[in-house]
Amino acid sequence: MPPPSRKAGLTGLSAFILILAASPALLLFVTVPLDISMQVEMGACMILLMLLLGRIQSHIVTLILIVVSAAVSTRYLYWRTTQTLVFDNGLEAFLGVGLYLAEVYVWVILTLGYFQTVMPLKRPIRPLPEDLSQWPTVDVYIPTYNESLDVVQDTVLAAQNIDYPADKLRVYLLDDGRRPEFGAFAAAAGVGYITRADNRHAKAGNLNNALGLTNGELICIFDCDHVSTRAFLQATVGAFLQDARLALVQTPHHFHSPDPFERNLATGREVPNEGELFYGPVQQGNDFWNAAFFCGSCAVIRRSALEGIGGFAVETVTEDSHTALKLQRRGWNTAFLPVPLAAGLATERLALHIGQRMRWARGMTQIFRMDNPLLGRGLRLPQRLCYLNAMLHFQFALPRIVFLTAPTAYLILGQNVIAASAPAVFAYALPHLVHSIMTNARIQGRHRHSFWGELYETVLAFHILKPTLVTLISPKRGKFNVTDKGELLDRGFFDFALVKPHLLAAALLATAIGVGLIRYFYIDCFQSIPRCSH
Repeated sequence: MPPPSRKAGLTGLSAFILILAASPALLLFVTVPLDISMQVEMGACMILLMLLLGRIQSHIVTLILIVVSAAVSTRYLYWRTTQTLVFDNGLEAFLGVGLYLAEVYVWVILTLGYFQTVMPLKRPIRPLPEDLSQWPTVDVYIPTYNESLDVVQDTVLAAQNIDYPADKLRVYLLDDGRRPEFGAFAAAAGVGYITRADNRHAKAGNLNNALGLTNGELICIFDCDHVSTRAFLQATVGAFLQDARLALVQTPHHFHSPDPFERNLATGREVPNEGELFYGPVQQGNDFWNAAFFCGSCAVIRRSALEGIGGFAVETVTEDSHTALKLQRRGWNTAFLPVPLAAGLATERLALHIGQRMRWARGMTQIFRMDNPLLGRGLRLPQRLCYLNAMLHFQFALPRIVFLTAPTAYLILGQNVIAASAPAVFAYALPHLVHSIMTNARIQGRHRHSFWGELYETVLAFHILKPTLVTLISPKRGKFNVTDKGELLDRGFFDFALVKPHLLAAALLATAIGVGLIRYFYIDCFQSIPRCSH
């Protein structure tokens, strides 16, 4: 793989030297004991430092803020580990350790996320040579199962109009639904039509079946609702000619229709959707570490690389990410081109959106259990860490629910799940929260708004909890589910069954707040008359 750039390499080296030189001071900062007043003063100084440095637009400053944020958060976790895990009874210990483990998870995700996005790579388009005879042949695969012809035909016609030599481009409609009208449309449009006798291994099996029946040097894949621009192949294929070990070029998934959050929240499209973060800093960060993920659509893959790993991965329900992992284990390179070159349909309803994310969560958990990136050969350490972060990210459901419900342990049950005073918690936790929020906001920029990101994950948490926990225990359970596209909602409605767990959680928290207020203003006051009158 060609080096990302000399500038990026020098900046990465500078970051490594900076961290190495600062290691003794950072260790002292994390572990030195302070009384509460001194901790408050130091925390205030760290927040002030963040505010002052945050005004400077420099990547070196961003690296400094990342190191400082990681140190502040590590100091908080060190304090939690060494001074707050003292419990009076079994229930208190169970709840307290659960909260502590949730915080450990957050610290791991925070530090892995900093590593993953520390050096986002802005990869340029590599032009194709003027000599058309050097351009490779390309097979375009458009897999479909139960989508309507109205959705699929636009994708097929757009693929036919990609600006590429006609004798080097073949478009194939891969119909796992085996519908006669699709075959008739393919014949009328002049594209290949491929079916099979069964639906074994779902989308991955459909693609593998076509792989054995075609012979293009490169495979271009579009989900059946992704309409391509004419320039798609000219923007992506050139990289394969410059790097003989390049197996994959992935481009962003762009959606021209609003998802359920954009449609239902008052902020609408003023707030970036959750995909913008992944197809922005995350994938660009992955690309720097040669760990760009395959996302199932809007991508070009080298046939010889696919054949070398036995085709698209079929062991999990996220065949895309698992295929990229297998390619990289074999020493192939991957790339992410941060230019939207196709547009598709977002999920129409919240139920469909949640179902799609449940499949992603189940699939990434399956890979974590069955082909863990920390184990096995072929990956460099940065690649392992990038994949690890992606897989651990989908375990956010249980920690988030723990954070939501932890206050009720004290307010309703009277259990002290943190053995520390309120001022001590405030003194250690506030700098950690401020630094992590502001540093992530600096890295993620316009791609994610902190508040709406928290809201989004909270909505998903109650629904992906079960599939992730079940898959951790039994990774082979579950099956691939197709995300319906193309439906148009002509009415508004309230899906009570879907939001019932959120309503119950809100009622529980409201009850806890009410109980806490009653205990503070009435019961505690009447039990301590001198304090109240004073």
